[in-house]
Amino acid sequence: MNDKNQMPSDEELTAYIDGELSDTEASRIGALLDADERAAERLEFLSLSSLPFKQAFEPLLAAAPKVELDAMLGIAPADAKPAPARSGRRGFLGALAACLVAGIVADRAFIAIRSRADAPDESSEWRAVVAEYIALYTSDTLAGPTPSDEAQSAQLGRLDDKLGISLSPEAISLPGIEFKRAQLLQYDDKPLAQIAYLDPETGPLALCIVRSNVGGKEPDVEGRNGMNVVYWSDATHAFMLIGRIPIDRMQELAEDVRKKTSV
Repeated sequence: MNDKNQMPSDEELTAYIDGELSDTEASRIGALLDADERAAERLEFLSLSSLPFKQAFEPLLAAAPKVELDAMLGIAPADAKPAPARSGRRGFLGALAACLVAGIVADRAFIAIRSRADAPDESSEWRAVVAEYIALYTSDTLAGPTPSDEAQSAQLGRLDDKLGISLSPEAISLPGIEFKRAQLLQYDDKPLAQIAYLDPETGPLALCIVRSNVGGKEPDVEGRNGMNVVYWSDATHAFMLIGRIPIDRMQELAEDVRKKTSV
């Protein structure tokens, strides 16, 4: 896939804002921002981090148990040779993230009893996990013959048993892209359906589905691990389509699946 068709990640956009990209990468991102309204809107959102967050969080940073956090995060003691400091907002956010570890540890019992399906950032978290997994796929991972319609129906039927969603080979078919398998995985103690495909030009592609009660949301796009993602949800499930197909085509494919699987 040509990089200029790829939705930039938040990390790339943040580096663009901070002027930390090479001239070539900055030009590429700049051209994409001019051509892609969604990317431009995401850049504008991330630019809000130029607000005085550091001053607002200074009391929290000062109160953090530094010695314990350093040991937990594997940071060398003060008498060790210091590593080069990270600059800009990403360096500050890294320090803030380390500070928040103390609160996370202290509140584990509370977090454990909460339903993560109700968390507002649930969809982002599971998409990140799926992206890391799919990034390991190659065309060889999905090599082999295409299952028959009967075999596809049997695989999809097992997903129905666990996820409560009825899928047919016709509903999840993608034009010009070969169905390879449908399997059941698990995320955060919840079943996760993965329907894998092989695009002859860009390689592996996956449609993933989990139960969700965050409510219906229109399709949106993002970039993760060098891949394009289109994600949406209905009243009972969250969906994501992920692969290296150019984002415009990904949106068309996702919209086709969304219409065929809507209830």
